[in-house]
Amino acid sequence: MGKIISLANQKGGVGKTTTTINVAASLAVLEQKVLIIDADPQANATSGLGFDVKNVQASIYECLIDEIDAEKVIMKTEISNLDLIPSHIDLVGAEIEMLNLPNREKILKNAIEKLKDIYDFIFIDCSPSLGLITLNALTASDSVIIPVQCEYFALEGLGKLLNTVKIIQNRLNPELEIEGFLLTMYDSRLTLANQVYEEVKQHFQEMVFETVIQRNVKLSESPSYGKPVILYDASSKGAINHMNLAREILQRNAMTKMSQEKNVIIN
Repeated sequence: MGKIISLANQKGGVGKTTTTINVAASLAVLEQKVLIIDADPQANATSGLGFDVKNVQASIYECLIDEIDAEKVIMKTEISNLDLIPSHIDLVGAEIEMLNLPNREKILKNAIEKLKDIYDFIFIDCSPSLGLITLNALTASDSVIIPVQCEYFALEGLGKLLNTVKIIQNRLNPELEIEGFLLTMYDSRLTLANQVYEEVKQHFQEMVFETVIQRNVKLSESPSYGKPVILYDASSKGAINHMNLAREILQRNAMTKMSQEKNVIIN
C-alpha cells in the first residue's frame, strides 16, 4: 500500500513544485515506484517533467469533473518508475464546477484511492492557495510536506495553513499527518537565512527535515529543460539535497512502520 503526500503552502514561490519533481525523481532512482499528481492549474510540474501542456489530452481535471479513470491519464516520464497525472489550465474552473457536487472535498480521494496499490509514493503538487482542490488533496493524503523558504516573511501564513490541516484532521481526514517542514532556498552565507532556519527549528523541532534544500543554479535551470535536476546535473547541490531528502523520507517511514508493528505486537 503506497503513501500519498501533498506538498502544500498557500504562499507562492516557496519551492513546492521544485521539491515535488525532484524528491519524486530521487525516490524513483532509489527504485521506488512513484507518481506525481499535478493539482496546480499552472501545470508547472507537468512542463517541468518535459511535457507540453498544450498537448495534454486528459488531465487531473477530467478525473475530477468527468470521472475518467485516473489510470487512463497517467503519463510515463523520462525516468523509469516515475509517472505523472498532468494538469491543465481547465483546472482553474474545476473548483466552481465541484461546488455543487456531493462530497466535494473527497472527489480526488475517490479518484486516486486505487492507485495506492500501484505506487510506493504518490506526490500531489498543490496550487498556492487553500481552495477546494488543495482541500481535496489534503483530504486524499496520508501526510503533507510544508516547504518553507529561508527568506523574510517565511513563517507568515503558516498559522493559517496549520489551522486548515487541523480542520481537515477533525472533519475530513483524521489520518492526515505532517510529514515534515522542509527548508528551501537556503544560503548559509546569509544571516537572514540562518535566522529563519533557527526560528523554524525552534518552532517545529523534530518536525523539520534534517535535509535543507540549498539555493542552486542547476536546480533553478533544470525545469526549463523539462528535466528533474538529477537528470540535468546529478553532481549538483540541488540533486544531492533532494537525494538526501528522499533517503530521509524513506528512513522516517521505515521507522514509523517499525514503531506501528511494535505497537501491534504489544497490544
